[in-house]
Amino acid sequence: MDIAVMGAGAWGTALAIGAARHGRCRVVLWARDASQAALLQAERQNRRYLPGIELPASLQLASGDLPRADLYVIASPMAGLRGWLQRLADQPVPVAWLCKGFEQAQAGSAPHGLLGHEIAAEVAPRLACGVLSGPSFAQEVARGQPTAVVAASEHAAVRDALVSAFHGSTLRVYANDDVAGVEVGGAVKNVLAIATGLCDGLGLGLNARAALITRGLAEMTRLGTALGARTETFMGLSGLGDLVLTATGDLSRNRQVGRLLAEGRSLAQAVESLGHVAEGVYSARTVVQRARALGVDMPISAAVVALLEGQVQPAQAIAELMGRDPKPEVD
Repeated sequence: MDIAVMGAGAWGTALAIGAARHGRCRVVLWARDASQAALLQAERQNRRYLPGIELPASLQLASGDLPRADLYVIASPMAGLRGWLQRLADQPVPVAWLCKGFEQAQAGSAPHGLLGHEIAAEVAPRLACGVLSGPSFAQEVARGQPTAVVAASEHAAVRDALVSAFHGSTLRVYANDDVAGVEVGGAVKNVLAIATGLCDGLGLGLNARAALITRGLAEMTRLGTALGARTETFMGLSGLGDLVLTATGDLSRNRQVGRLLAEGRSLAQAVESLGHVAEGVYSARTVVQRARALGVDMPISAAVVALLEGQVQPAQAIAELMGRDPKPEVD
C-alpha cells in the first residue's frame, strides 16, 4: 500500500513515522512548501514539531503536486479540511483526516460550523472517507510508545485501509462506524481540556478536576447523541479516552492554554507562548454554537467561550459553574 500523509505538522509526521517504521507500506510525507520538505530531507527530523526524533530512511518527503497513493491522510488543521476534501473529491481511493473540531460557519450557509464528515457530505459526497482519532500525543506516537486510536468511517474499505496502514506493535487501531460520535469526542475534549487547565492553574484540586472531566463527558455525550451518535462511543477511546488524556496530560496544548489564562496571561499571550495550534481555542465557539442550535445544554463549554472572549475572568468562570442550581446527575 502507498500512503500519502498530507501535512508535515506534529501529528502528520508522527503517523508517517509510525507507518514507515513497520515497513509494510511506502509512505510519503507531503509538506506545504518545497523549503519545508527540503529541510526535513536534509535534517531527517522535524525539528520544529518533533525535535530529536529521526525520520526513518524509508520515509519519503514531497511537496507540490499531489503524490499518487492508495490512501490519503489529511493532516491539516480543521480550517484546511474543506479545501483538501475539495481537492481530493474525485479520488477513487480512501481518504481520512486527523483534524478535530467543528469548522467555522461558512458565509451563506448554516449559522453554525460542521464536523468533518458533514463537510465531506457537502463537497465530496462520492468520496470514501473517514477519520482517525483518539488519545494520542504526537511525541509519544513518534517515539513508538504504546497508543490506541480509532478509525471511523461508514465505509468498511476506509476502516480496513487505516487499520492496514497504521496498526502495528506500538499503535493499535480499532474500527468504528460511528463517525459522528468519534468526531464529536475529538472536538469537545479540546474545549474541556481548557477548562481543566484553568482548574489546575487556579489550584482548585483533584476533586474539581474529576468533576469537570465527568460533567464534561456528560456534555460531550449530550451533543453527540443530538447529532445521531451512539452513547457507547463516548465511553471509548475517542470519547473518555481522549478527554482524559487531553484534560490531564502535560503535553496537552489545550490544557496549557487554561493554565496560562489562570496565571493571568491574555489569550493572545497564551497562544503565542505555545508556538503550535491549540484547536480548542478555535473550536470552542463553534461547539457552543452547534449545541445551542440543537438545544443542548453545555455549561462548561459555554464558560470556556466566555473566558476566551474576555467576558469573564478565570475565578468568575469557576464561580458561575459552581453556583448553578442543583439538578439530577442523569437527565
